[in-house]
Amino acid sequence: MGARLVLRNKKVRQGLIIEMVVWELDAPVNGCGHRFKYRLFCGRLDTGACLVRYDNERGKGDHRHVADQEQPYGFTSMEGLFADFERDVREVLKK
Repeated sequence: MGARLVLRNKKVRQGLIIEMVVWELDAPVNGCGHRFKYRLFCGRLDTGACLVRYDNERGKGDHRHVADQEQPYGFTSMEGLFADFERDVREVLKK
């Protein structure tokens, strides 16, 4: 299966690590209806604790982790994915 790197970005700011990695595949990952493989992560720099993570594992499909909760995620587009991730990061940081 071929893959093309679409995005790889890692930022460290205000005690957080924000990493975004997106690949475009020849065929969808099992459990997904699109051809992207992605991992969007926001965690604490000091402890490495995950605050928000969006990813799509083979067989699990699109899902998100917010704090200790894992939930299915309804992927619509890359733009929507980025917007939803950023919204969840903002919400978690308000707490």
